[in-house]
Amino acid sequence: MKTITCRDKRLNSALCQFVFPYSIKEDADVDFKKQLLRDGYIPFHLNNLDQETAYYGEGYKVSHPSMERYYLPFTNEVLFPRRDNPDSFLRFSKAWKLECILHVYDVKIPFRVHSVDLILCPFNLGFMTIRTELMNDQLTLSKALEFADRFRVLQDIKIRDESTFLEVDGKVYEETEQFIFQMLVHSVRPYLDQSTMKGAYFETLPFFVDERMYVQATYQLAEGEESEPCDLYRAVNLNGLTERKLPKINAGNQAYVEHYLEPITYTRWAPHTYFVTNEHSFCCVTSETEEAAVELANHMYGQYYYGLLLNLFHKIALLKLSNRYSSVQMEQDNQEIEDLIRDITKFSSKYFFRELVSQSQGKEIFIQLRTVFGNSELFQDVKQTLSDLHRYKQNFSSRRRNYLLMILTIYTVISGIYGMNQVIDDLGKPINWEAMTDYSLFEYIALFVIMSGIAVAFTLAGNVLYKFAREKIREYKYDRAWKRRAQSDPEFGFYEEGDD
Repeated sequence: MKTITCRDKRLNSALCQFVFPYSIKEDADVDFKKQLLRDGYIPFHLNNLDQETAYYGEGYKVSHPSMERYYLPFTNEVLFPRRDNPDSFLRFSKAWKLECILHVYDVKIPFRVHSVDLILCPFNLGFMTIRTELMNDQLTLSKALEFADRFRVLQDIKIRDESTFLEVDGKVYEETEQFIFQMLVHSVRPYLDQSTMKGAYFETLPFFVDERMYVQATYQLAEGEESEPCDLYRAVNLNGLTERKLPKINAGNQAYVEHYLEPITYTRWAPHTYFVTNEHSFCCVTSETEEAAVELANHMYGQYYYGLLLNLFHKIALLKLSNRYSSVQMEQDNQEIEDLIRDITKFSSKYFFRELVSQSQGKEIFIQLRTVFGNSELFQDVKQTLSDLHRYKQNFSSRRRNYLLMILTIYTVISGIYGMNQVIDDLGKPINWEAMTDYSLFEYIALFVIMSGIAVAFTLAGNVLYKFAREKIREYKYDRAWKRRAQSDPEFGFYEEGDD
């Protein structure tokens, strides 16, 4: 058995984007967006070319025309809307250029926060993205990975996390969560949906998976350095430093490492550039020249970043729909079932396409992300859920029709054959109230059947009208509310004159 010997590698640059998925409170999106605008966050538009270099650090640029051509037209409608649209991704960005220091194992790792994105997505979902760049002149792969591994932990969950802290302008933050929600996005927390935290003992934030952010990173090796399988394994698993400040790797078998990397590594540009993906990291490790490395970083900031967001959105939306199905099964709420059927149908028809990217290399990387996240399997489960919901709704409707038919038949037979012949004359105009005091037991039964039958008829008619009105109101809110808000409120910035 061949054991692993891994030498630490020098880096020219390390660029890390940390993505935190969150859920927004129901009907809080409008107030949320207004608050973001007040906090200095700017709506992102492809036609605003000043934003090509505003958020990514010196020397880096995301070409907006290239991004538009990279994705297919129907994908662009979701990712880059021209106006405020609840069915699209609405991105708000703010440049920070904030100098910070991460302290870990008595090692200081200086870094810069370039910018923060807050993206609002359909199904009351959203993403927060924090862009960072390590600034150490003697930067190594181990320090970069240790930084990524520690910074992504929002709340201390292990003993080793308690020895880590952040320093910003002389102020100390014990946890990444404090730094983010007290410094970067101090107004966001009230709009996060806290309903998933019921029963939690220690958590103070709603998490979809765990207390850590997803990491998208670009590591450029210094001149003369070449990546090895152990470097790729460490990069994707964020194996940084041991307590003795040595390169860390949580595997000891070379064959295992190679077998682990094979399905998750994109090797189109090997041996100089590799893209590696797993459940918590998507990284590019390159030994290319400075110019080529900058171009790769631009892609990681642009096209591949949105590819990651789409796949994360698919995964979380599918998990959310599956979770709603388990609740519906227990509650047996017919209206909730109809809403869930509509949402699943909307997701499958509008967002989950096999073809989203126009370029071959982008398509292959997108498919790799989808495969690692298991989105195709989740989608098959949700499709089966949709089939089960239709079957349940059909059975439910059939049972309800049978019950209704039975009730109406009983009332029709009794009131028509029995009730009308017994008391109908006394219910004429004017009503003979005195005659009713001398009714026999059977006549009182007939009177009750007639009156309750009329009440049932009005109740059923009222229920039909109520459902019809509620459905029309829901359709009206869904189709028109966003447009009217955008037109009436110039703060939004996602609406252009002349749009219908």
